[in-house]
Amino acid sequence: MCRAGFPGHFGMPWAGFDAVEIDFVIQYKHLTDAGYNVLTYDFRNHGNSAAANGGLCGVGNWEWRDCVGVKKWADAHPELSKMTVGLYSQCLGGISQYRAIKERPELFENVRCMVSPLVPSMEAVFDAFSALLGVQQYQPLLDLELMKMGGFTAEEMAGARWAHAVKMPTFSFQARDDEWTRNPEDGQKTFDLLGSKEKELHWIEGTTKRFRDGYNWFGREPKMVLDFFAKHMK
Repeated sequence: MCRAGFPGHFGMPWAGFDAVEIDFVIQYKHLTDAGYNVLTYDFRNHGNSAAANGGLCGVGNWEWRDCVGVKKWADAHPELSKMTVGLYSQCLGGISQYRAIKERPELFENVRCMVSPLVPSMEAVFDAFSALLGVQQYQPLLDLELMKMGGFTAEEMAGARWAHAVKMPTFSFQARDDEWTRNPEDGQKTFDLLGSKEKELHWIEGTTKRFRDGYNWFGREPKMVLDFFAKHMK
């Protein structure tokens, strides 16, 4: 996946992951049409960014440094540094952003708000797919193999670990019957642990499709996100 979305509709190899299109560009259009400037970036090992950390994804454990780097760059920019700042940090981006806020809270004190949808824990994702494949008893071995590769355990790759550091107003949405987690309590737990005094969680109902209907929800139904930003980005 990259900052433009996901090309599962182009066939293999992407369709082997999920044969659907995710279009993030339409989300940027909603924001620019509403008068916002949008800065997007790919994490290392994603999209057009270079490889790092042996080509492994740390699900936030390394990627938080990308969040810090982008914020420092924006803060030093002659024009961007004068602008009101809000964040849109979803899924891996949300986990990484939570960790970045924990590690460098002073960098994010001027952030007015954050939209943070579909933030998972890898425990829930691995549990859902191991149940589907009938191999739940091998979860400890999966953790071991991840560590042998130089990565992290499932428990170490969860937004809930750092959610308490988030203090700004936050709007989140999740697909209640998400087939990728099969556990709405996981999303609820992460939301409940957010340190924000003002926060809201919206459940997308009537679908199990995280990719098709979760990641595309803002593109199709922009009102709630735009209303949230309008309230806090004045």
